[in-house]
Amino acid sequence: MSTCTSPKMQLWSFNFPVSSSSTTSASAFVCRSVLAKVNAESFLIDMKGPEMQDKVFPGLHPLRYKDLPFSAFGPLESVLNLYSKAVNIRTASIIIINSASCLESLSLAWLQRELQVPVYPIGPLHIAASTPSSLLEEDRSCIEWLDKQKQSSVVYISLGSLALMETKDMLEMAWGLSNSNQPFLWVIRPGSIRASEWTESLPDKFSKLVSERGYVVKWAPQIEVLRHPAIGGFWSHCGWNSTLASIGEGVLMICRPFTADQRVNARYLESFWRIGVQLEKQDEEDD
Repeated sequence: MSTCTSPKMQLWSFNFPVSSSSTTSASAFVCRSVLAKVNAESFLIDMKGPEMQDKVFPGLHPLRYKDLPFSAFGPLESVLNLYSKAVNIRTASIIIINSASCLESLSLAWLQRELQVPVYPIGPLHIAASTPSSLLEEDRSCIEWLDKQKQSSVVYISLGSLALMETKDMLEMAWGLSNSNQPFLWVIRPGSIRASEWTESLPDKFSKLVSERGYVVKWAPQIEVLRHPAIGGFWSHCGWNSTLASIGEGVLMICRPFTADQRVNARYLESFWRIGVQLEKQDEEDD
């Protein structure tokens, strides 16, 4: 009678080395590791208290309670359980992280000490990519438009491949960009506006607001855009890949995180690395 085991268990039983990799930041990894060990009952009580939201979470400076990576996953109890399982890496011989020691030395050292296995930062991985990894077709006409703009004058806006926006939020962004009196390149992904395929559902005033100084595309060659001399800032959702790309090209960031580790990255960009400013609402609901 034969038995079946997972490939990972087979490798472990034969003493073959097994690596564990993380595509998020080392700081987000630290956050998950700490949260995996909290007392769930007291933590859930704290998270429900509005007065706690702006307080720094113990052991995770500079992260506040509202910066913790929870909003993408539903009930907090389930997420805590998920984190507890996710950081259980007893079978791993090494940890590989898409980061750089010059950027996250403290978090990397914490992981090395806490996990007691070698931790290797091998990023930013996008530098080594030989071909574009985008799942959407890139509109390269935006590069021609950038070529006509003054150096460091353009605000680049891209909120990633998953974020959903309400019509009212898109209009608020358009008002702000128009009032900035700066040219802007805005990526509006198909399906990113609720109940709309693209911008066809937006009021006519949206087109008026963006037509004078703006250029709107469905997707852009982001690395090429960020290294273009016309780019002066990046309004981002703060996904880790976008964060690394912006830092790598020396572009300052406007941070509008939506969920999960984006909140962690945004807080570090503003309060630790000091190369970004975070947009926040007093009554913001989880997206």
